[in-house]
Amino acid sequence: MTMADARVPAPESIAGRYRPLEIVHRETNRVCWYGEDADAGRPRLLTWTGLPAGDGDDEENARRITGRVLRMAETMGALCPGRVPAVLDATVQEGGLWTVTDWVDATPLGELVREQGPFNPVRAARIGLEILQVLRAAHDEGITHGELSPGQVLVPDRGPVLVTGFGLAGATLAPRLAAPSYASPEQARDERIGPAADLWALGAMLYTMVEGRPPFRDRGRPEDTLKAVDRLPLRGPVRAGPLARTVHGLLRKNSRERLTRPVVHEALTRVLHEEPDAAPPEPRLRRAYAAVSAGGAGGRGRLLAFGTTLAVVTVAVAVLAVTRGSGGGTAAAARTTTPSGPPATASARPPAPPSASPAPSASPSPSGTALPAGFRTYSSPEGFSVALPDGWRPLSTTRVSDLAYRVVLGADGDPRTLAVTYSERVGPDPVAVWRDDVEPGLRAADGYRRIGQISATTYQGRKAADMQWVVTDDGARLRTFGRGFLVGGGRGYSLRFTAPADGWSDAGNRQALEVFLRTFRAASR
Repeated sequence: MTMADARVPAPESIAGRYRPLEIVHRETNRVCWYGEDADAGRPRLLTWTGLPAGDGDDEENARRITGRVLRMAETMGALCPGRVPAVLDATVQEGGLWTVTDWVDATPLGELVREQGPFNPVRAARIGLEILQVLRAAHDEGITHGELSPGQVLVPDRGPVLVTGFGLAGATLAPRLAAPSYASPEQARDERIGPAADLWALGAMLYTMVEGRPPFRDRGRPEDTLKAVDRLPLRGPVRAGPLARTVHGLLRKNSRERLTRPVVHEALTRVLHEEPDAAPPEPRLRRAYAAVSAGGAGGRGRLLAFGTTLAVVTVAVAVLAVTRGSGGGTAAAARTTTPSGPPATASARPPAPPSASPAPSASPSPSGTALPAGFRTYSSPEGFSVALPDGWRPLSTTRVSDLAYRVVLGADGDPRTLAVTYSERVGPDPVAVWRDDVEPGLRAADGYRRIGQISATTYQGRKAADMQWVVTDDGARLRTFGRGFLVGGGRGYSLRFTAPADGWSDAGNRQALEVFLRTFRAASR
């Protein structure tokens, strides 16, 4: 059996109505998209699941598959209200099954593990218990999920997890449609499955949460991965701590030897009660998604910053007020984000006192290393310095006495910008400033969506935090990467790089962001 390639490009529209816009999670043979409903003007979660070759070609068979998924989602929604997203539509297209649900303010579990690395066992136990509650509602009615994986578990900022994907198992003759690393051995052998298969998948997800990888790695072809699940011994978890016995008990090859649901519930509850303080604070993952406009890629203007898009590490109300009034009709708001990979680590070398001259200088960077061709060091009258692409200059400057300023740098004809903001009234936690002082204002921007979590980091030896987001400006989707960092005495800076989202991963954008972060030097004060 050969599945469709999960990396096929998305069509322009699904069922003539839904438009995939951006991938939010990818698993073997399954891709989740953030998209929009063109008819309703609402954001949607669009999930593509590959079907076995030929399975979706027959119209009658396609109706049977979609009908099963819609009915099962409705049943589970009634059995477990608020825990199973309603499936609004389903269709077979592009060699796979597309399911459409309301966009929920949550992050796929697999994406959280990818972004954050291994979880503390207590946090994993808490999520595992919430998954188990949904499984209990299903199993008590004789329903087996059969397709559980980290991509089917949505973790919100607040509230319990949600579980999607009911009705996929049994929709075709395939033992497993997607994510074969989480298939049970009986599925791998194409045997009849029951609740024990879901408990295996729960064990595999607990393993993934604490180890940062699945118990059986993806081997490229689904049949090879399924064979490994069935035949290879388990690589024992090394970070599971108090969860180790539970994980081992769930990942028994013989389904009759697996832990039962009541035993798992008791074991996970014990972990929470006995080690309640062991888990670090969970990051806030508030994601406010608005409907994305249908504008195309053309017509990109200068990406200048103003108004509610002030994404800076600052709580200076005066700066916000002045910035809101500084648009002057010159341009639309600048939105910044980072390439799909993590930004390069900046040099930890202490900042050097910058020159007062505003003119670009020769090739040495502020960090003392040679600059790539096409970059020159800019020394700002405000005191900071940074290497910029040739032709870049200050496009706008907003100042509130000596308390704060904001400089937007760019060039004519270049749709990218770098915004540098300084404030002397910054809170002590850069993550909290992005989350509590900046993001609420960003939510008013058209099509705003945060990408991933707000992550704490260090920059040049100082406390810092990174935030990434996407907005829509005059029909163009723009990505922004923002890094805010403290320099002591209640003072802080933010650097925000903005570029068109469609070309975000281009080599030139990656290089520009790396150079900005590596060469920026704060003013000596």
